[in-house]
Amino acid sequence: MRAHYDTEANGWMDKWMYMYISTFKPGGLQVTSEQKEEQFHFLVFTDILGNKTHGVVMQCYRPILEGMSLYQNGRGLSKCPKLFCAYSICVISKHPYFTALKDCLSCLLIQLRTCRLSDMEERVKEFAAKLTLVPIPPPGQLHLMFTIRPLTIILPSREDKDHPVIDLDLHLPFLCFRPQQLLQVLSCLLQEQRVVLFSADWARLTLVAESLLLFLQPLLWQHPYVPVLAKGMLDFLMAPTAFLMGCHLSHFADISAETDDLILINIDNGSLSTSTFDTVDLPDIPPVAAHCFTQRCKLLRIHFDLDQCHHASCTDISEQRAQRRTWQRSLNSDIQRIALELIVNIFRDVSSHLNYEHRVFHSEEFLKTREPAEQLFYKKVLETHIFHSFLKDRLNRKMDSFARMELSTRSEMQNTTPKPIKVFKLPDFPASLSFHSVQSYYIELIQQLGKAIFYVQSENSAMLARYYYLRGLINTLCSRRLDALSDFQNLNKTDTAIFPTRLVTWLVDSLQRDERQQAERRPELKRLILKKPLVEPDDHVKKFQLPCKPLHQEEFMRCVQECRIVRDVATIQRLFDALTDSQPKQVDPELFRVFYTFWKDMEAEAQDVNLPSDVIDRLDNSECVYKLSSCVKTSHGVGKIAMTQKRLFLLTEGRPGFLEITKFRDIQEVKITSVPFLLVRIPSLRIQTSSRPEAFEANLKTETELWNLVIKEMWAGRKMADQHKDPQYMTQALTNVLLIDAVTGCLQNQRSITAASKLAYFDKIRQEVPMIVPKTTSETLKHKINPSLDLAEPQTVHVLLYSPGQLTGTGKVGDMNPKLWVALSGGKVVVFDAASWSMLQDCIQVGQSQLNCMIGLVQEQVWIGSQDSVIYIIDTHSMSCNKQLTEHRHDVTGLAVDASNQPNSLLTYSCSRDGMILQWDSSSLKVKRQFLLSCDYLSSIQIHNSALWCCEYTLKITLHKDLQSMPSRLFMCFVCLFQRGQLWTGCADSVELCLWHTNNHRHPFKIISLPGSSGVTCMIRVKDQIWVGCRGRSDAEGQCNGQLSSQVLVVDIESHTVAKELQAHSDSIQTLCSAEDRYVLSGSACRDGKIAIWKVE
Repeated sequence: MRAHYDTEANGWMDKWMYMYISTFKPGGLQVTSEQKEEQFHFLVFTDILGNKTHGVVMQCYRPILEGMSLYQNGRGLSKCPKLFCAYSICVISKHPYFTALKDCLSCLLIQLRTCRLSDMEERVKEFAAKLTLVPIPPPGQLHLMFTIRPLTIILPSREDKDHPVIDLDLHLPFLCFRPQQLLQVLSCLLQEQRVVLFSADWARLTLVAESLLLFLQPLLWQHPYVPVLAKGMLDFLMAPTAFLMGCHLSHFADISAETDDLILINIDNGSLSTSTFDTVDLPDIPPVAAHCFTQRCKLLRIHFDLDQCHHASCTDISEQRAQRRTWQRSLNSDIQRIALELIVNIFRDVSSHLNYEHRVFHSEEFLKTREPAEQLFYKKVLETHIFHSFLKDRLNRKMDSFARMELSTRSEMQNTTPKPIKVFKLPDFPASLSFHSVQSYYIELIQQLGKAIFYVQSENSAMLARYYYLRGLINTLCSRRLDALSDFQNLNKTDTAIFPTRLVTWLVDSLQRDERQQAERRPELKRLILKKPLVEPDDHVKKFQLPCKPLHQEEFMRCVQECRIVRDVATIQRLFDALTDSQPKQVDPELFRVFYTFWKDMEAEAQDVNLPSDVIDRLDNSECVYKLSSCVKTSHGVGKIAMTQKRLFLLTEGRPGFLEITKFRDIQEVKITSVPFLLVRIPSLRIQTSSRPEAFEANLKTETELWNLVIKEMWAGRKMADQHKDPQYMTQALTNVLLIDAVTGCLQNQRSITAASKLAYFDKIRQEVPMIVPKTTSETLKHKINPSLDLAEPQTVHVLLYSPGQLTGTGKVGDMNPKLWVALSGGKVVVFDAASWSMLQDCIQVGQSQLNCMIGLVQEQVWIGSQDSVIYIIDTHSMSCNKQLTEHRHDVTGLAVDASNQPNSLLTYSCSRDGMILQWDSSSLKVKRQFLLSCDYLSSIQIHNSALWCCEYTLKITLHKDLQSMPSRLFMCFVCLFQRGQLWTGCADSVELCLWHTNNHRHPFKIISLPGSSGVTCMIRVKDQIWVGCRGRSDAEGQCNGQLSSQVLVVDIESHTVAKELQAHSDSIQTLCSAEDRYVLSGSACRDGKIAIWKVE
């Protein structure tokens, strides 16, 4: 039989289908006196590594001993009665094509009914050989169709590479069980019980078992799975591990009586019991998720005849089968969505308790967030192998169906409608199966695929990828290795998600010497040959445990990040210094345990503070009480001082009441005093505010120093947040305060306040560095955001891109909110909603190298140039990167779009460091022209008036003429003002801008000095202004200490003077971006790592 490649197999030489003829029957060998009707059943085989193969069995009856005579009691010969023996034909496949292979065997059955017994084996061999000519469709929306007389058979594809093929009726369990019973079954599987299915129909066992496991997707069953257990294998049910098996209903009583702790599920009557009791006593699925599931199930239309009774009767069997397939596909899709929603509702909050960097799941913290009635269910599930495998995918940030649905239910992203299915018809099977005929069949198939590729060329890149994939497979079978590699290389431009890495590796390794030489002469194939080996993801998962040995600084940092106290490296270093105050530089494990306990107790106390309703009404919706003093005497009566993230207030004793002490932004002075009491003086805290003339004073006694430290830190954080218009300062100040409280509580010695004061970072800045933001900066600055919020350390903002949209989305493709795309270090892309400045996507990974440039195309794509020489293309709707352009050989440094073309035929230009410039057709992603410039480092390109301007050496390329060069001079960035006949340039090592006439390149006609700058990094035009990003003078010191060391300068085009000097970053400005000329956004290097949003006048 001819081999077929399987992308999930270890090698492409594995066959996708085998056939066997045997007398095997799950119930044993049967000989009958009358011929019975043919029957089908289904099998699943699992090897020791967990790999599955699937079988479809057709059982027939043929006569035996027909016409033979017997000798009886010496009386001579008598004719033998007619007997029939059951025999089976089994088709085994790596893929669960239950319906398709059942249809194929049904067609074979017609032939076998009329053939002689001696010809049967030859007919089966011919049938099997034809099936092996059928390729498996790649994941996606392309199904394959082929004909075996008299039926036309559809071979469906997988939804994506993470999903199995679904070629069965998923509504069968809904016909067998009520939704509440179905939830019980799924609960048993999630808790990894020993489950046995029973039915009098062998076929039902596998189909129902497969459906149940599909309902658990993306959770994967990890234990023994034998949906059809033969009579001689019933001892398997004594296995001590979890399993899912199926038995004939006739064994129900024996199994129930002789085994313990089994979950027995009768498919035929829809009942659940155990081998000990008539009911199942296991924790139920959480009620909120269960209620949603049962409500959704009521809307399912699971009866075909009832759903189709208003249609006309089909007079053609092909039409009737097509109608049934369409109905079943739609129903299967609805059932998958309901089942996935159930799994998402059960495990939605898991991601909130993951530490991705250290791959830790905080199970105890997760359990504390569950309702008491749900905790037993989650305790059992969290210990299972099936959940452990699910955790690996979450920690790997796998963007599977679970992640997509979870994201769509918490963001503006809308659920997308199912994509339409396209069916590709294979050629008719050859009459002869000789080598020549088979090769002719493949050549015809390659030609048909070539035509399909030609017609779908620029309409649907996803479908184009499927055709390339199929043609690559067939070229591989025909030993056309270079053609196959070329087809697979085209997947980079169409859909990298289905790229067959293992097959391509095999093809490259099998190239003959002359083929390899030819491949090396073809640039696109050379990249495949030199492609780096695939790095397997880290799959380990840890549960957080408190340390048991002393922690040095690195170990302490890892441990604090694992337990999710704080992630910021600088804060952890200050915490380490506080806990090791005047001690050897290591933290004792007992001290860490006490500190961790204090921290968790504070979290719990903050959540358990019970405030009177009239007090709650006086607070903002987002306000929480984070610290509460003991009952003290104050200048406004006796009560408890409460601290939220915004204010201090007094909870008065007696009749509980609310008295606002001050908002943090209104504080003018905080100091420790003392008040006389009998013969002693009691420490007191005095707070002077702008909101009232008299000072507030509280006799906090032993708590005075701690409250003094805490209030000053919150005051300094509020002041910095207001001045810098950056709310993260207040968030960080609150974290510092909570750490101060925990450190003071766990140390409990005379130096505890001194040690804790090392965490008062903002108060230290307030005292040491004047926190004065210039008036011009304050008036122009609108807001600041932190794209590294979920990372341990600030990352450099390399590139910013604003993509426009409408401010009120309606869910339609054209009505998206505007977005801000941020390229960080290491190939990370973060996306913000530019209407609310909230983060939409925390990490889209595009390679591992630095990203140099970005450009948006018609609200559908974002192109990103990388130092690894690849242009990555992100789909703006799915927020995923599934296309790559690999024609460059060096760092991609610039991208530009020629706006003079029509939107449906945009021309895009890209350049790389070596001077190569490529002109792309944006729709087909094909290179139309290319230029090679002679320069050391080509850093960027721009298009103006049908001319392409390039920067490192100022070069001008007219699109319709030969290249023309200008005198050489090294520049960092430039802006063209053609309506004024001007070219503005900036240099990395110069403190001035040069203005040139576009028709005179010899000398600049104007030099503009830039105050407070040590060099220009970036420059853009906004209205009648040039915005210039600069390096700060203090960059070389490597310190920021809250100082604003880098400037954004606004230069007036008319007067050629610096109109504004804006200071909002403590590191070099790396990139500037305009948001529809209303705002300018600036991104800085890693010592600051933030984005400032400026108003444009």
